[in-house]
Amino acid sequence: MLEDESQLVLRSQNGDQTAYEKLYRANIGKAYALCLRLCGQKELAEDLCQESFVRAWQKIGSFRGDSAFSSWLFRLTSNVVIGHLRKHNKWQIESLDDKDYDQTISTDRPHGERRDIDTALKRLPATARVVLIMYEYLGYQHNEISSITGMAIGTSKTHLHRARAALKANATQLT
Repeated sequence: MLEDESQLVLRSQNGDQTAYEKLYRANIGKAYALCLRLCGQKELAEDLCQESFVRAWQKIGSFRGDSAFSSWLFRLTSNVVIGHLRKHNKWQIESLDDKDYDQTISTDRPHGERRDIDTALKRLPATARVVLIMYEYLGYQHNEISSITGMAIGTSKTHLHRARAALKANATQLT
Protein backbone atom coordinates (compact mmCIF):
# COMPACT_ATOMS: atom_id res chain seq x y z
CA MET A 1 0.00 0.00 0.00
CA LEU A 2 1.40 3.37 -1.06
CA GLU A 3 1.58 6.05 1.57
CA ASP A 4 -0.17 9.33 1.01
CA GLU A 5 2.22 12.09 -0.09
CA SER A 6 1.06 14.39 2.70
CA GLN A 7 1.88 11.71 5.28
CA LEU A 8 5.35 11.28 3.77
CA VAL A 9 5.90 15.04 3.87
CA LEU A 10 4.77 15.25 7.49
CA ARG A 11 7.03 12.37 8.49
CA SER A 12 9.91 13.98 6.56
CA GLN A 13 9.32 17.27 8.33
CA ASN A 14 9.74 15.33 11.57
CA GLY A 15 13.13 14.03 10.42
CA ASP A 16 12.11 10.65 8.97
CA GLN A 17 14.71 9.98 6.28
CA THR A 18 12.92 6.86 5.06
CA ALA A 19 9.82 8.90 4.28
CA TYR A 20 11.94 11.48 2.47
CA GLU A 21 13.60 8.71 0.46
CA LYS A 22 10.14 7.66 -0.75
CA LEU A 23 9.42 11.24 -1.82
CA TYR A 24 12.81 11.29 -3.54
CA ARG A 25 12.14 8.08 -5.45
CA ALA A 26 8.69 9.29 -6.51
CA ASN A 27 10.05 12.57 -7.89
CA ILE A 28 13.65 11.99 -9.03
CA GLY A 29 12.83 11.22 -12.67
CA LYS A 30 10.81 14.34 -13.32
CA ALA A 31 13.16 16.55 -11.29
CA TYR A 32 16.12 15.28 -13.32
CA ALA A 33 14.19 15.85 -16.54
CA LEU A 34 13.50 19.43 -15.50
CA CYS A 35 17.18 20.01 -14.68
CA LEU A 36 18.25 18.50 -18.00
CA ARG A 37 15.79 20.57 -19.97
CA LEU A 38 16.84 23.75 -18.22
CA CYS A 39 20.62 23.33 -18.25
CA GLY A 40 21.10 21.04 -21.25
CA GLN A 41 24.07 19.11 -19.83
CA LYS A 42 23.65 15.59 -18.49
CA GLU A 43 26.32 15.67 -15.78
CA LEU A 44 25.39 19.16 -14.64
CA ALA A 45 21.72 18.16 -14.53
CA GLU A 46 22.59 15.21 -12.29
CA ASP A 47 24.55 17.45 -9.92
CA LEU A 48 21.87 20.14 -9.81
CA CYS A 49 19.14 17.58 -9.28
CA GLN A 50 20.96 16.15 -6.28
CA GLU A 51 21.58 19.65 -4.95
CA SER A 52 17.85 20.33 -5.29
CA PHE A 53 16.95 17.30 -3.20
CA VAL A 54 19.49 18.26 -0.55
CA ARG A 55 17.99 21.75 -0.38
CA ALA A 56 14.49 20.32 -0.31
CA TRP A 57 15.46 18.17 2.70
CA GLN A 58 16.94 21.24 4.39
CA LYS A 59 13.84 23.34 3.68
CA ILE A 60 11.10 20.73 4.01
CA GLY A 61 10.01 22.34 7.25
CA SER A 62 8.98 25.41 5.25
CA PHE A 63 6.67 23.37 2.98
CA ARG A 64 3.15 24.43 3.99
CA GLY A 65 1.16 22.04 1.83
CA ASP A 66 -0.57 24.77 -0.19
CA SER A 67 0.34 22.80 -3.32
CA ALA A 68 1.53 19.31 -4.14
CA PHE A 69 4.98 18.45 -2.86
CA SER A 70 6.12 17.90 -6.46
CA SER A 71 5.06 21.44 -7.42
CA TRP A 72 7.03 22.86 -4.50
CA LEU A 73 10.01 20.65 -5.37
CA PHE A 74 9.97 21.64 -9.05
CA ARG A 75 9.93 25.35 -8.17
CA LEU A 76 12.83 24.80 -5.79
CA THR A 77 14.63 22.76 -8.45
CA SER A 78 14.14 25.40 -11.13
CA ASN A 79 15.47 28.03 -8.71
CA VAL A 80 18.57 25.90 -8.09
CA VAL A 81 19.22 25.45 -11.82
CA ILE A 82 18.52 29.07 -12.77
CA GLY A 83 20.64 30.27 -9.86
CA HIS A 84 23.51 28.12 -11.07
CA LEU A 85 23.14 29.35 -14.65
CA ARG A 86 23.07 32.97 -13.51
CA LYS A 87 26.04 32.53 -11.20
CA HIS A 88 28.15 30.86 -13.87
CA ASN A 89 26.82 32.88 -16.83
CA LYS A 90 25.88 29.68 -18.65
CA TRP A 91 22.97 30.88 -20.72
CA GLN A 92 24.70 29.45 -23.78
CA ILE A 93 23.79 25.82 -23.33
CA GLU A 94 25.41 22.88 -25.05
CA SER A 95 23.12 20.83 -27.24
CA LEU A 96 22.07 17.44 -25.96
CA ASP A 97 22.69 14.12 -27.57
CA ASP A 98 19.46 12.56 -28.74
CA LYS A 99 20.01 9.58 -26.46
CA ASP A 100 20.13 11.90 -23.43
CA TYR A 101 16.91 13.61 -24.45
CA ASP A 102 15.13 10.28 -24.96
CA GLN A 103 15.46 9.58 -21.24
CA THR A 104 14.41 12.98 -19.92
CA ILE A 105 10.78 12.82 -19.06
CA SER A 106 8.20 10.28 -18.16
CA THR A 107 4.75 11.65 -18.82
CA ASP A 108 1.40 10.33 -19.88
CA ARG A 109 2.07 11.42 -23.47
CA PRO A 110 2.78 8.79 -26.11
CA HIS A 111 6.51 8.35 -26.73
CA GLY A 112 6.38 9.84 -30.24
CA GLU A 113 4.62 12.99 -29.07
CA ARG A 114 7.01 13.37 -26.13
CA ARG A 115 9.93 12.98 -28.52
CA ASP A 116 8.51 15.70 -30.80
CA ILE A 117 8.16 18.09 -27.86
CA ASP A 118 11.67 17.33 -26.63
CA THR A 119 13.11 17.84 -30.11
CA ALA A 120 11.26 21.13 -30.54
CA LEU A 121 12.44 22.37 -27.14
CA LYS A 122 16.00 21.31 -27.91
CA ARG A 123 15.98 23.49 -31.03
CA LEU A 124 15.05 26.65 -29.13
CA PRO A 125 17.72 29.16 -28.13
CA ALA A 126 18.79 28.44 -24.55
CA THR A 127 17.31 31.51 -22.91
CA ALA A 128 14.02 31.21 -24.80
CA ARG A 129 13.78 27.54 -23.76
CA VAL A 130 14.37 28.39 -20.09
CA VAL A 131 11.76 31.17 -20.12
CA LEU A 132 9.22 28.95 -21.91
CA ILE A 133 9.71 26.10 -19.44
CA MET A 134 9.51 28.43 -16.46
CA TYR A 135 6.38 30.18 -17.75
CA GLU A 136 4.42 27.36 -19.39
CA TYR A 137 5.45 24.30 -17.38
CA LEU A 138 6.34 25.71 -13.98
CA GLY A 139 3.79 28.51 -13.82
CA TYR A 140 6.16 31.39 -13.12
CA GLN A 141 4.99 34.90 -14.04
CA HIS A 142 7.30 37.26 -15.91
CA ASN A 143 8.12 39.25 -12.78
CA GLU A 144 9.21 36.02 -11.06
CA ILE A 145 11.26 34.94 -14.08
CA SER A 146 12.87 38.38 -14.08
CA SER A 147 13.68 38.13 -10.41
CA ILE A 148 15.18 34.63 -10.71
CA THR A 149 17.12 35.09 -13.94
CA GLY A 150 18.07 38.74 -13.65
CA MET A 151 16.65 39.60 -17.06
CA ALA A 152 14.20 42.45 -17.54
CA ILE A 153 10.49 41.61 -17.59
CA GLY A 154 10.25 42.81 -21.18
CA THR A 155 13.15 40.55 -22.14
CA SER A 156 11.38 37.60 -20.53
CA LYS A 157 8.24 38.39 -22.52
CA THR A 158 10.27 38.68 -25.72
CA HIS A 159 11.95 35.30 -25.17
CA LEU A 160 8.57 33.68 -24.46
CA HIS A 161 7.08 35.19 -27.61
CA ARG A 162 10.05 34.00 -29.71
CA ALA A 163 9.91 30.52 -28.20
CA ARG A 164 6.19 30.19 -28.93
CA ALA A 165 6.70 31.46 -32.48
CA ALA A 166 9.54 29.00 -33.07
CA LEU A 167 7.47 26.11 -31.71
CA LYS A 168 4.51 27.13 -33.89
CA ALA A 169 6.73 27.35 -36.97
CA ASN A 170 8.21 23.93 -36.14
CA ALA A 171 4.72 22.44 -35.74
CA THR A 172 3.66 23.93 -39.08
CA GLN A 173 6.68 22.36 -40.79
CA LEU A 174 5.75 18.92 -39.41
CA THR A 175 2.20 19.03 -40.80
